[in-house]
Amino acid sequence: MKYSESLKKNWDFQLVYKNGTSYANRYLVMYVLKNQLNRNRIGISVSKKVGNSVVRHHLTRLIRESYRLNEEKFACGYDIIVIVRVSGKEQGFRSLESALLHLGKLHKILRSEENENNIDQND
Repeated sequence: MKYSESLKKNWDFQLVYKNGTSYANRYLVMYVLKNQLNRNRIGISVSKKVGNSVVRHHLTRLIRESYRLNEEKFACGYDIIVIVRVSGKEQGFRSLESALLHLGKLHKILRSEENENNIDQND
């Protein structure tokens, strides 16, 4: 994750839950809060309701990898928390990646294709 780091502290999570905005789809819930940094911080939460530790860690790795591969599409300066719902347990990488990008669009933190092309042309 070249532009991002992990949210680890409980009070960081609580701050985003309390002050951030949330959107949800069938498999994921995403909370977003603007931070004062020039990078994103991402936290991933998977409840014990979803499954045992093997299942939870597998889902965490899938979400982290889908974010890492699409990291350049996300605008910088946000704290992002992704929560996996029970219905996400049976899903594969592609459907979780699609759900993550969908929530990014709802929060308007995904850079548009036109902006990326303009940035590439200016470089």
